[in-house]
Amino acid sequence: MNFALTDEQTFVRDVARKFADEKLFPRAGEFDHNQKLDRNLIREMAELGLMGVKVPEQYGGAGLDNLAYAISIEELARGCASHALVAAVHGSLFAMPIIEHGTEEQKRKYLPPVCSGEKMAAYSLSEAGAGSDAGSLTLSAQDDGDSYVLNGTKLWVTHGSIADYIIVFATVNRELRTKGIAAFIVEADKPGFQVGKNEVKMGFKASPTAELIFTDYRVPKANLLGQVGRGFNIAMETLNHGRISVGAQSVGMAQRAFEIAARYSLDRKQFGAAISTFQAIQFKLADMQAKIHSARLVTYEAAWRKDQGLPVAKNAAIAKMYGSEIGTQVAHQAIQILGGFGYTHEYNVERIYRDVRLCEIFEGTNEVQRIVVARELLKEAAEAVR
Repeated sequence: MNFALTDEQTFVRDVARKFADEKLFPRAGEFDHNQKLDRNLIREMAELGLMGVKVPEQYGGAGLDNLAYAISIEELARGCASHALVAAVHGSLFAMPIIEHGTEEQKRKYLPPVCSGEKMAAYSLSEAGAGSDAGSLTLSAQDDGDSYVLNGTKLWVTHGSIADYIIVFATVNRELRTKGIAAFIVEADKPGFQVGKNEVKMGFKASPTAELIFTDYRVPKANLLGQVGRGFNIAMETLNHGRISVGAQSVGMAQRAFEIAARYSLDRKQFGAAISTFQAIQFKLADMQAKIHSARLVTYEAAWRKDQGLPVAKNAAIAKMYGSEIGTQVAHQAIQILGGFGYTHEYNVERIYRDVRLCEIFEGTNEVQRIVVARELLKEAAEAVR
């Protein structure tokens, strides 16, 4: 692995960093307080090519690699986690299953308006009884002529209440478990679709998380993504992309928390000296920096492996698991360095802590990530002794 970024990767990093510093971070507290995304800023992100970094150019994206994408998400998350999540959902969770499994018609219809910010997108897998156990879906898809009829409820859908297009996973036969799952591209403006409650969350407050209710919703067979029975595989493959995104988001939030804490330690004086001169604070900052650096490398390696066509399930799980836990630890220590000020809204680190804590839960809890890592490493160990 070459640790030097390419010109394209450097350009994407600089563009995303400038946007985050100038447009997102100064207003991140406002977005959190108002619990609302800024659609104009989303369009600006799209104009800069940040809404579809790894989507091919013919479908409205920038056509860059997975590492460039991870870098862009990291930098956007330094500014505002909720807006970074928009780019992550659009450019990865929604776009990648269509790119990898969709028809040419599906790609040309759904990807350009999502990459341009004209339309909002979402990805819907979880249900009340199907979180970590994604094979237990109850949203039913009944074959009926030229359509499938969906009935049931989805939970925890990021952007669910504002999405125009949603990739939805449903079962054609519950007895078949994972072998009975199919993926569909759903349009929210059709009869039978209803938004339920929006969750009141600890963090990512600007990003709506909604319940979706389907009542005799007819989705054309032309909107079937891949094959019936392959939906679970599509979901898991997509989550490998998403887990790299979560690692990148976590690193970006940790980096911002670290920067705030480091600057504060230089300005804050106690006992006649800047607290940055105290070994206790220096050791905290050193540990924070080392953890961020290691989490970044793990995340970048997972993205790089994806670009090389190498197996990535274990690495994506590690990036998500390790990056999110490091993010929480760094934000926690940033609050401690700022003391009482860190506990207030004004200094941003409490918001970062609330946001990054979700990264240990969504797109597969860290307990599930450890199962994935253990399964893959034991598989590797077994193969090594054959």
